[in-house]
Amino acid sequence: MLGDMRLAPFARGLLTYIPALNDLVASKYGGHTDSARYCYRVWLKHLTLLRAHGLATIPGTVAELGPGESLGVGICALLSGANHYFGLDVLPHSNPLRNQMIFKELVTMFRERAPNEDKGWPDFSSYLDERQFPGHILTEEVLRASLAPERLAEIDLAVSVPSKGAAITAEYKAPWFDPTVIEEGTVDLILSHSVLEHVVDLRETYEALYQWLRPGGWMSHQIDFKSHGISKRWNGYRGCSETVWKLMFGRRPFMLNRHPPSVHLKLLQEAGFTLVTQQKFLRADGIGREELAPRWADITEEDLNCSGMYVIARK
Repeated sequence: MLGDMRLAPFARGLLTYIPALNDLVASKYGGHTDSARYCYRVWLKHLTLLRAHGLATIPGTVAELGPGESLGVGICALLSGANHYFGLDVLPHSNPLRNQMIFKELVTMFRERAPNEDKGWPDFSSYLDERQFPGHILTEEVLRASLAPERLAEIDLAVSVPSKGAAITAEYKAPWFDPTVIEEGTVDLILSHSVLEHVVDLRETYEALYQWLRPGGWMSHQIDFKSHGISKRWNGYRGCSETVWKLMFGRRPFMLNRHPPSVHLKLLQEAGFTLVTQQKFLRADGIGREELAPRWADITEEDLNCSGMYVIARK
């Protein structure tokens, strides 16, 4: 019955039907953002690739979908010169104490112009200087201003004691289910990293992202189509019957939405975005067409074999 699916995620899904255990199982997710180095690398990647495709200045207001265990990526944006940050999550994972610890580590990394140590995908190292740092974006002049002592104190306060009226703000909205959590047309950049594959209502989410952005605003997303440990092979979940998938999902607020790359591209364009660039990571070591569940029988070869996609779009 389970085929390529792993037993542990199936068991966790069943446990969510037990009220006393539902919250424990459902909240066991936060990503990797409890690591300052991880947050630093994610921010440098998005910022560098955005500049390579036309973003001319440091965005003033940044929103992040799914910040996870800390607001580290948002803190990176503030340390780079942004003044306002929104972190939007389905469940509250972040807390002020962890954010303060991440903040201190990130200040040191920015002061030292710490190199990007992991090429990852997409590889953006060709855009970096000899130090493996985006010195053409985060110039000495930019960092002298963004890391000024009085500004660091304001960022520290924003992270520790959020306030809407301050010159520098870091607002954490968890859970968010309503586009009105951010004023329409006020955001310069929205980004996410391995998040949109989990969103339950993808159409409404892309519509909300469009609503929040200013005219001409930017959007940068890295989307991971691998199984996240649910199946033995990276795309094995596409061999799972709908009945088994429903039991595995259980009452969790999110898991994988299983939407292939073509659906993301279709929905973002239907929401009104103009696609600037897309990169896909294709591989041929997953399940074959003959193993697909009926729901995925007509999936394209590219959608079946795409394990990751990076997109930049504009309003």
